[in-house]
Amino acid sequence: MGDLFAELARRASSSARREVDAYAREIPEFGILDTDPRARAETMEYAVWLRHRTSELAPTGAELTPTDLAAIAAMGESRANTGLSLDARQRVLRLHTELMLREVNEATDAQDDGDAGELVRLLGWFAAQGERGIAAYCQGFVSALRRRLPYVEQVALLVRALLAGDAMADELASAVGMEIPACCAVTVIRVPPPAGPGTERDRAPEAEIEALLKQYQVPLMWSPPTASTPGELIALTPLNPAPTPGAPTQPPEAPQPPKAPQPPGVPQPPEVLDLIKDFTRSLATPCAAGTTTADLPGLATALDRARRISRAAPLRRSPAHPHTTADVFVELAVADVPFVDAWLHTLAHRLTPGPDLLLTLDAYYTHDMNRTTTAAALNVHPRTLDYRLRRVRELTGIAPGSTHGVRVLSSVVGRGLSGAWG
Repeated sequence: MGDLFAELARRASSSARREVDAYAREIPEFGILDTDPRARAETMEYAVWLRHRTSELAPTGAELTPTDLAAIAAMGESRANTGLSLDARQRVLRLHTELMLREVNEATDAQDDGDAGELVRLLGWFAAQGERGIAAYCQGFVSALRRRLPYVEQVALLVRALLAGDAMADELASAVGMEIPACCAVTVIRVPPPAGPGTERDRAPEAEIEALLKQYQVPLMWSPPTASTPGELIALTPLNPAPTPGAPTQPPEAPQPPKAPQPPGVPQPPEVLDLIKDFTRSLATPCAAGTTTADLPGLATALDRARRISRAAPLRRSPAHPHTTADVFVELAVADVPFVDAWLHTLAHRLTPGPDLLLTLDAYYTHDMNRTTTAAALNVHPRTLDYRLRRVRELTGIAPGSTHGVRVLSSVVGRGLSGAWG
């Protein structure tokens, strides 16, 4: 054994103790290590064993054996059984890697005349065997989750793993029988908080979510509303673009142009709308849906965008379609300019004396300001519609059918029906 590997072996116990102390200090879910001697001894034993195996195998470049991988998987399984979250598991892996690299650096510095070849060999071994070890750990972790968690919660973990870019997503997808797509429509369906005491509803029973999972086979995660926060259904629907029938194709030898990012207003796959309709049937109140698209590495950013869209979109009993950036870009901009938002709120307040004037304007703009179809949608006579539109002009000083009116009053409708002002 070379000097570097001998030095690492000599430091194994003290290095393992430092790692266990770091877990207890930096990861709240490992606080048990300070109160449970058995848990601490088990964690310490595993940390020492892993370092000794590194010192034994790395000098010759030997791979971790099936027995080694089984031991690593058993540790992953044990930690999952204690209720370790995905976030904590990620922090454990990151902290372990950081500490191992620090140990290598310290062992190298302790040598007066170290062999650079040993360091290169060790780092090469870490790269290859570390990946195999993490895979085994993930397999053990997921095998425990499959026994411990209901199917719906397993899929929710898959959603979290995909959004976090967690390597465990592959194992979780396999466990729940789903494939990880290269590109997704990221959809957020927003359910407002209960209106007040005694109105707790819209918990979307687990049976409903499980039915959606079985029908659509896409990653879904439901977070029920609380007294102060909206509920959310997050759906990651695979996008598998196919050539348009009859569209000309480029000859094979022609260079392919770079793929442009999908614009925010492109039509979404029909599965997204079908899923929204099926989900809203389980709700007793209106909701709003926002959607955007992203490739796998961009899912977290896309979720934030879809969430913002859903919060700017109008609440409806059954959304006709999931809103995109193109649908609510004005409302998104206004929400970040308080004095403009306050002005629109003032205009909305002026409409309160009228008979359903906000809903009338909503129908008027939804039907492209067509009197006949708008009146039919509202189930009123066209003259009644004319009266209401005149009433809007009297109360706000803005004609709904004018260019100015469309720009301003459609924003008032969008912000008002989104629930932004309560």
